[in-house]
Amino acid sequence: MPIATLTDRTVLEVTGEDRLAFLQGLISNDVTAIPPGQALWAALLTPQGKWLADFFLTAEPDRLLMEVEAGLAETAMARLLRFKLRSKVAMARLEGFSVQAGWGEAPPAGATPDPRLAEAGWRLVTERPLPATASAEDYDVHRLALGLPDGSRDMQAEQSTLLEAGFDELHGVSWTKGCYMGQELTARTKYRGLVKRRLVPVEVEGLMPARGAAVTREGVEVGEMRSGQGARGMALLRLAALTGELRCGEAVIRPRIPGWMKLPEASEA
Repeated sequence: MPIATLTDRTVLEVTGEDRLAFLQGLISNDVTAIPPGQALWAALLTPQGKWLADFFLTAEPDRLLMEVEAGLAETAMARLLRFKLRSKVAMARLEGFSVQAGWGEAPPAGATPDPRLAEAGWRLVTERPLPATASAEDYDVHRLALGLPDGSRDMQAEQSTLLEAGFDELHGVSWTKGCYMGQELTARTKYRGLVKRRLVPVEVEGLMPARGAAVTREGVEVGEMRSGQGARGMALLRLAALTGELRCGEAVIRPRIPGWMKLPEASEA
């Protein structure tokens, strides 16, 4: 069973009797609906509905554990605590914890299924990591094949929206929980059909382009590259450019739309 240690992830704890109510009004998913032994995927947005960070949450009797991109941990914590006011809540980074991901077999004790997609496997936040049998690069290839976004490697702070990055289909948004920061724009984007681009997995023939490199069709720019590993990558593309052969510098780019992704009918042909 492949098991990779993700050294670019860290763990925050959220404590205090108001921790659920505090996060419920700030993040995109329903914190009150985390079942025992399960995880929740959610995002923190600007008031204008633009992505700032995303994370996995698990619930323990006296705290929540937040697994987040290490480079975004301090920013996410500071942004959240701006709204603490009189709430009885505290946040801190936990030292000595590792984050691991595995796929291909049932999760071991203490792990939680990846809430985005069953095929993604499982995640483990632990002080006693399991022996790694795969590299972080192996996991990267795995998640790229599934079309799963990876934080700031695939999204742009204060620019990306959740629906273009698949948060709806991947269970990262609650449409029933009520208001949270950025909710109005997120809901309007969904119900008015305002998504014009999607972050999609691509196959790359040639040298992997740099993040941000322009993707073109017949000389016209239709998107840009995001993360990549080996011959797989992610690209943010206009809906009209999700089929056929594209170019990115000297490389040939071919979108590979995963089965979980829901697109307007005109884009599926």
